Amino acid sequence: MGIKSFQGARKQQGTSVPVALKVRDYMTTSLITFRPEQSVQEVVESLIKYKISGGPVVNDRNELVGIISEGDCLKQLSESRYYNMPLEHDNVEKRMAKEVETIDGNMDVFDAANKFLNSKLRRFPIVENGKLVGQISQKDILKAALQLKGVNWNSSTKKSS
Repeated sequence: MGIKSFQGARKQQGTSVPVALKVRDYMTTSLITFRPEQSVQEVVESLIKYKISGGPVVNDRNELVGIISEGDCLKQLSESRYYNMPLEHDNVEKRMAKEVETIDGNMDVFDAANKFLNSKLRRFPIVENGKLVGQISQKDILKAALQLKGVNWNSSTKKSS
């Protein structure tokens, strides 16, 4: 008669299916947006009120047309002071960045983190079917990281192709 193990059934090692973390699961969908015709002064007031550093600029059809940031507003403030022009005479369309880099909502958060590291941007809008659907920030990526407490950050967390 053979020796019996009294340890009981053992848990299978390495059979867990890795969870794919997508940008869409962590992006912000309740966005403070701006319109091209708004004054820069209104933007500054919103940035201060909502404690944000910038936001997407959309048209009447909710299509992304630009991004405006604190830096864009500071440039306007500096120039208005230099040329003695009041703030309310400048609008968002003149100051916003029109070339906006977006990312796909289906992108893995690890790839998004890498994209943040390789750029100086603090936020990326997410556009689907031509419409703004959300935005992911560096802070959103950090929140995703906190939810991974026991998971490795290496490629073993990604689904194998």
